[in-house]
Amino acid sequence: MRDGEINTEGNVSMIKEFVLLGFSDLSNLQGFLAGVFSIIYIIILVGNSLIIGLTRLDPALQKPMYFFLSNFSCLEICYVSVTLPRILVNIWTQDRTISLRSCATQLCFFLILGATECFLLAVMSYDRYVAICSPLHYILIMKPKKCILLAAGSWLGGIPIQIGQTYQIFSLHFCSSNEIGHFFCDIPPLIKLACGDTSIHELSVYVVAMLFAVVPFSLILASYSRIIYTILKLPTAQGRGKAFSTCSSHLLVVVLFYGSASITYFRPKSTHSAGTDRLLSLFYTILTPMFNPMIYSLRNKEVIAALRKLLFKT
Repeated sequence: MRDGEINTEGNVSMIKEFVLLGFSDLSNLQGFLAGVFSIIYIIILVGNSLIIGLTRLDPALQKPMYFFLSNFSCLEICYVSVTLPRILVNIWTQDRTISLRSCATQLCFFLILGATECFLLAVMSYDRYVAICSPLHYILIMKPKKCILLAAGSWLGGIPIQIGQTYQIFSLHFCSSNEIGHFFCDIPPLIKLACGDTSIHELSVYVVAMLFAVVPFSLILASYSRIIYTILKLPTAQGRGKAFSTCSSHLLVVVLFYGSASITYFRPKSTHSAGTDRLLSLFYTILTPMFNPMIYSLRNKEVIAALRKLLFKT
């Protein structure tokens, strides 16, 4: 803890800045971690930018499915850029302090983009539902204007509530420690530092999580229940395989994101540990965005064809 970081008034500590402990316990691996995270960030930027470029340039990819995929790739770049550059700066400079305002800003953008990801994954499942269950009406239902509205709603829908939640978290009084046992400002480690009874704040976190995670996930489950039912009714194995291949990539991404995020936020506070939280957060904040371009490109023939056309264009 650094001098001047905490001003004590009575029994309440007025914290002016936090210390992100991050990976400070791995002192012998700082150079290695910096190299690994730098490579991962480059892969995320290049992979997702490539998908955005392909969906914009290739006429074969001018479809609602790829419009949403382009939005999703843009979201992944923004999402990982909230945390990963800060991790790299902390490792390179070994200065792990972050001001109260910067911490609040990071948390706010992290929550907003997390909500956008939940909404956008639900919208993408709805797109696959319409494509597979109502193929003859797909173009009529998924009109460009509707697609734009669905994408805009996904990006903007979580902003007011997540700003409110960020304000609520930082209205807490924090105790004498200002050390966050995490690599970015997240809700669970911040609540751990709070003084007094935080049960009301924890309840509000669960309510917001139900709204922005469980409700979209329920819509995804409903969509895929109908999709699987429709696929199983197809007369040929080839037809079933082709239909399932159009949504398998999205389903895999949903499992990766929701699986790790739900374990992080829905397990009891008493079971939280810095090491486990850090590992789970690494998975859904950094590793999943790195895998997503590979999942969508390697499992999608149209994306592969567009990539080949771009690479071997004469």
